[in-house]
Amino acid sequence: MNSRERVLTALKHKEPDRIPVDLGAMLSTGIMGMAYNKLKAHLRIKSGRTRMYALELQLAEPEVDVLKIIGADALPVMISEPKKWKKTKLPDGSPCEVPEDFDPETLPDGSQILRDNTGRIIAKMPKNGYYFDGIYHPLGDISTIKELKQQNTDSTIQSFSNFDELTLNDLHRRAKQLYETTDYALMLNGAGSIYEWAQGLRGWGNFMMDLASNPRFAGYLLDMLVEENMKRLEQILPVVEGYVQVVQVGDDLGLQDDPQFSPELYRRVVKPRHKRLYQHIREHSSAYLFLHTCGSVYQFMPDFIEMGVEILNPVQVSARDMDSKRLKREFGKDITFWGGGCDTQRVLPFGTPKEVEEEVKRRIEDFAPGGGFVFNQVQDIQVGMSPENLMAMYNAVKKYGRYY
Repeated sequence: MNSRERVLTALKHKEPDRIPVDLGAMLSTGIMGMAYNKLKAHLRIKSGRTRMYALELQLAEPEVDVLKIIGADALPVMISEPKKWKKTKLPDGSPCEVPEDFDPETLPDGSQILRDNTGRIIAKMPKNGYYFDGIYHPLGDISTIKELKQQNTDSTIQSFSNFDELTLNDLHRRAKQLYETTDYALMLNGAGSIYEWAQGLRGWGNFMMDLASNPRFAGYLLDMLVEENMKRLEQILPVVEGYVQVVQVGDDLGLQDDPQFSPELYRRVVKPRHKRLYQHIREHSSAYLFLHTCGSVYQFMPDFIEMGVEILNPVQVSARDMDSKRLKREFGKDITFWGGGCDTQRVLPFGTPKEVEEEVKRRIEDFAPGGGFVFNQVQDIQVGMSPENLMAMYNAVKKYGRYY
């Protein structure tokens, strides 16, 4: 059974030869550049290059040599990719490559900033930090539908939905080439977001207040974002149809201890917009629908299933109500768990290799029976997670992850 067959068998809720494994098929299943370089050194891989493909998260693009060693079965398909790269170094001094136009500016206090093409500061990384945080919220100063209608949204919303012919042709070429020249399962990244997009446009605090005190305004903005996502998808989905097996959307709805807001508010304001977007994808693509949503989302699980979500990630097993055995028992017939394989808050960064192995064994015992499980650690592999623990995790999957 090859990788693509293995993943598709699991997604059909059948048992393949072994549990499929993912590292880096989408932005929240990957590995940070510094951790990746340490893993390569541990594996004595001196060839290749560390390319940073998600700079705000400092994620590296896993290379095939690494994927083969750990037994990975999936690859990402990005909507657009850089054409030119330049060499630089990560904060620990190890080498990497970044897109040629990535040019952060260091301020006197040691922090770094990113500017847009107008010179406006849009993101900042604090001194000794690892991530760029978005700090510009273009719709942050408005509060009425009338003001929203009067906004020139070309630079804040509509620009995200316009792709030129070269970009679409390149996407088609890359998806077709990966499908025909590899046997990996392919995942289209970034097919849609409305809740997080609204948070970015308004500011996190502003949009949470919108939901609570001005739901009509919040709903109007979400409707606009559904429309823009559908315009994007009308261009994107046809050029990858038949080549990608999974289409990924994402909106973080959970916190560590609870959802970000009540299920009643979700069902009244956000869910109708999610449902419209997800049904559009299901109607225009034969691929499986993958939802990334962090935290405690147990209370939303019936809603996800009702809307047509077929795959859940990252399955944050350390969050409240997200016990792996319970999730599998209650929802395992209807949804595939892509993640949840090893806790990244405590076990993978702070446990011993033996504790990592026991964690993986436990999650496999809970999630694996009957298929419907793709192994991935919960969220990205961070700086400070040792290569010894990483290999203990992947070796444990090989040890305990066979069906026959």
